Amino acid sequence: MEEIGKYPAFGIDSRLIGLHFLSVENNLYFFRLFWRVFYKFIAIIILSALACHHDDQAAGAPRSELRDSAGIQIVENPAPPAGSRLGWRVGPEPSVSIGRRDGEEPYLLYRASDATILPDGRILVANGGSGELRFFDSTGSHLASRGGRGEGPGEFLELRSLEPWPGDSIVAWFGPRQNISVYDGGGNYARTIEINDASDPWLWRRLAATSVHGSILTVLLLEYSDTLVMELRDGEGGLRTSLGAHPSWEPSVVVNEGTEREMQHVPIFTREPVWGVWGDLAAIGVSSRYEIKAYGTDGSLARIVRREHRPRVPTPEDVEAYIESRILRYYPDATPSEQEYHRRDYRSAPVAEHFPAFNSIMIDALDHLWIREYDLPREERPAQLWTVFDPDGHVLGFVETPAELRMVYEIGEDYILGHSMGELGVEMIQVWPLDRRGA
Repeated sequence: MEEIGKYPAFGIDSRLIGLHFLSVENNLYFFRLFWRVFYKFIAIIILSALACHHDDQAAGAPRSELRDSAGIQIVENPAPPAGSRLGWRVGPEPSVSIGRRDGEEPYLLYRASDATILPDGRILVANGGSGELRFFDSTGSHLASRGGRGEGPGEFLELRSLEPWPGDSIVAWFGPRQNISVYDGGGNYARTIEINDASDPWLWRRLAATSVHGSILTVLLLEYSDTLVMELRDGEGGLRTSLGAHPSWEPSVVVNEGTEREMQHVPIFTREPVWGVWGDLAAIGVSSRYEIKAYGTDGSLARIVRREHRPRVPTPEDVEAYIESRILRYYPDATPSEQEYHRRDYRSAPVAEHFPAFNSIMIDALDHLWIREYDLPREERPAQLWTVFDPDGHVLGFVETPAELRMVYEIGEDYILGHSMGELGVEMIQVWPLDRRGA
């Protein structure tokens, strides 16, 4: 018998198409075939829909909306589901921990203000207490120390932060002159970059970030002003372009209760300016609004990234909880009368209309934007929670950094570097493994 061809999707006999059925038997055959094909067709549609739904759930990432407005890319993101986490995994313990209670001097950290991992794997720590740059190998063993307290070339009175520089060089930002020193990969002093005009003490700039191309992002803070100016400078400190004025802290002068003296306060729950280098862009924002603006090297606005956020109003209980946390943090050894004096001082400050939308931002080695969520008073989290966005500004989800880290300094491709406070106040710089494969 001649074989009959089939349509592979439904199993329809191709020779039956267009035939006239002259018998009841043929009509019944066609009737049964029709319903068999119909049911199979419906089943395929349902299974396809379920598969698509399953894929969306498995992806886990909230859907973003991308728009373009006069050449500006605008990315509108929903908030990740409450309680959800991106599938990235942080190791159960640090792979490297630098810092001891006693022992050799290089391991006794005091006021460690920053750290970075150099391209060859060495760990560099800014130990503000001694004004030193301390180099450790990838296992945490001390190699060398450079700098020291002083005002000579390569010395620091107030060592504040470190930034990578092209090649294996580094730059260190320090006070009180708010200048930048450049060092080679071995920590040898090379030169100082002047970014401030000594003739105008009311205007001062600070290092915000550096780029891998050797550009410097600086912030110009204006005295008694609620705005700041972001600038992009070249490797010699010369102005390349201004990125415009942006909201800063909100200073206000109030009369302190009980003393009648004027003091400058920022509001409780005040907004904070944030910034960073995001690939070839400069990311700038303010914590009162869940929005980050990114500017190109020519000073033009290139991208706006937003995330859904519902503002919350502080209650009197929230304000009191905030004040008590500050008393315990800054005046733990004060007498009861001294602590009460500081309480009155805080109570004289204004209160912001809403809590901040977020806390701070970071950009990791793969150009992901990390925005740290704000911890509400009386609702503090055990670990810092971050919303992570891909290099184009699309939200991926929430990630928690280790609860032991009080401050995160750097996020690499496979590590998180930060500051931890151990028992009896022992400062430590720790490296924690980061596995991104579960995303």
